[in-house]
Amino acid sequence: MTTRFADQSVLVTGGGSGIGRAIALAFAREGARVAVAGRTGSSLAETVGLVEREGGKAVALVADVTNSQDAARLVRETVEHFGGLDVAVNNAGILGTPAPVADLEEDEWRRVLDTNLTGTWLAMKYEIAHMRANGGGAIVNIASSLGVHLRLPGLGAYAVSKAAIGTLTRSAARDHIGDGVRINSVSPGPVETAMSTRPGEGTAEKADRMKVQVPVGRSGAVEEIAAAVLHLASPEAGFTVGADLVLDGGITA
Repeated sequence: MTTRFADQSVLVTGGGSGIGRAIALAFAREGARVAVAGRTGSSLAETVGLVEREGGKAVALVADVTNSQDAARLVRETVEHFGGLDVAVNNAGILGTPAPVADLEEDEWRRVLDTNLTGTWLAMKYEIAHMRANGGGAIVNIASSLGVHLRLPGLGAYAVSKAAIGTLTRSAARDHIGDGVRINSVSPGPVETAMSTRPGEGTAEKADRMKVQVPVGRSGAVEEIAAAVLHLASPEAGFTVGADLVLDGGITA
């Protein structure tokens, strides 16, 4: 355990698995108290258990960030549990059902945009409100290399939602840096999570595909994404405002 984030309170949405879980663990290892939020209580409890096993402090908050009342409650309950909110990481997101743009169902389009974009905006709305009233803070949004940087067939809704997160991040960063709230984003490429694994694809098959598709020859580790998030949230990144850090092994270089 280190102390870079000692005595700080951190909220991580989508904290029940994958990148969100890795981010929660990374903050806890550096001394933060972490609220992990998501829709599934059992997976959030697993994250909390992993944090506590290493001697950290965490709490699980079941919520749906597409619901304004839930988004407000996440901030309120984080403050009630830990006394404040210093850092927020908005990671909750879904891939959606792949389909060409003309074949997307309206409900699926709305589901992806509501979760990825509107959910991020709602979470930020209440995070920023608390931070600007309490001395400032840092927010990191999880976008994607799919969007502004890259498009793939059948993933139009996802790409649009993540591209919009990048614009939302930069807009909010300009709006609120004067309030002491510093906002940036991270755009991961293919990572060792279920979201970047094709249906029925085994570990060896995915590794072979990554050797061909990714210039660095592999997919990213969730710990590498978490390290970038912690850097952007830390005082060392104090001059970094409205930036988007692309971590994709060179795919979009």
